[in-house]
Amino acid sequence: MSAAYPLSSCIEWQFAEAGDLAARLHAAKAAGFELAEFHLWRDKPVAAIADALNETGMRLTGVCVDPRRSIVDPAERAEMLAAVRETIAATAILGKPALIVASGFKVEGMSEAEHFDNAVAALRAAADAAEAAGVMLLLEPLNTRLFAAMYLVSTKLGLDLVEAVDSPNLRLLYDVWHSAVMGEDMAEVLAGRIHLVEHVQVADIPDRNEPGTGTLDWVKVAATLRDLGYTGAIGLEYFPTMPMDQSLAQSQRMLAAD
Repeated sequence: MSAAYPLSSCIEWQFAEAGDLAARLHAAKAAGFELAEFHLWRDKPVAAIADALNETGMRLTGVCVDPRRSIVDPAERAEMLAAVRETIAATAILGKPALIVASGFKVEGMSEAEHFDNAVAALRAAADAAEAAGVMLLLEPLNTRLFAAMYLVSTKLGLDLVEAVDSPNLRLLYDVWHSAVMGEDMAEVLAGRIHLVEHVQVADIPDRNEPGTGTLDWVKVAATLRDLGYTGAIGLEYFPTMPMDQSLAQSQRMLAAD
């Protein structure tokens, strides 16, 4: 039995024994992956990663905009847009992967409407830059357990922002773990809006390990994605508790369609 979706290894946390991210790509390929993703790029060997992608034929599903800057604080707007442009330029040799954007923290004294309007303005400008470069931006809601003051910790709000920006180059990254930490009902928050979701990431509750090591109902998760009509890849963004060949096999079982 295999997973219904292509699976992407988060080499930020997986295959660490292989060495740097270029070496981890080779290890992921040997383990059966065709897709991979990682977080920030400025401290990574980007040229070597590009070589490893060419050598393995693997593809990146996502890299984070670096440095992270607020989409809701007007004082950081210029830095946020500069980070988007610089990340677009730096990751072009990596095959123009999707670029992941987090919101930044709430601004004290700012109303919810002002937060939303500032976020839309920043994301619209960023999406224009992404569209010009032929790159997809992925807006990612996080959770208050890790980031108490983070602005975007709601899937509904994230989808509302994507709809308000109304750009073909801005979509949502839906992370099952962040969503579950926030107590969201997956089917409810994604109903009728799965077309706005470009990428899904998974990890089990509570400790962010592979599916099947915690309390989430993975039969329900897989069925919900299938019933909603999701057709993209799934990022295995978790800390493995077992060798990655076993971890991949377990993830495939948990995410099987049947």
